[in-house]
Amino acid sequence: MIDLKKVERKGWKNKLEIKNPESVADHSYSLSALSMVLADLQGLDTRKILKMALLHDLAESVVGDYTPEEISKLEKIKLENDAMEKILSKLPTNLTKEYLKIWNEFQINKTQESEFLHEMDKFEMMLQAKQYVSEGHSKEKAQIFIKTANNEIKNKKLRELLIQILT
Repeated sequence: MIDLKKVERKGWKNKLEIKNPESVADHSYSLSALSMVLADLQGLDTRKILKMALLHDLAESVVGDYTPEEISKLEKIKLENDAMEKILSKLPTNLTKEYLKIWNEFQINKTQESEFLHEMDKFEMMLQAKQYVSEGHSKEKAQIFIKTANNEIKNKKLRELLIQILT
């Protein structure tokens, strides 16, 4: 198993040419903290969202971080599902079942919590892109990340925050 603290986020490395980008663990922690606050403010199931946020990239500890250009979405889902089952199988059965249920809910993306977390994932990405630009990295190259977030975030309160941050 690969340590998530050592798995670099490839999008930043490949598209912004950052030599030492944030790790998947950095991203997961930031996403969890942001999601906790914003889920509480929206009256969502924060406990479930936190578990989902902590699980959402855990499979990358086995398979690594792939960008959409490197692997098909279906292949990525299969690799990550297999990895997640392997990781969670080492836990007590009741936890394995609970965490797989949350993982699958995130993957299917049809509940209020999973939709919120998918959008939060893009929101956190946008914040990181803005951070890299403030550190002197290419504003033009960062636009792909900001544009993706802008296109995919539909949650009313997240959109309001996004617009405030981008203007």
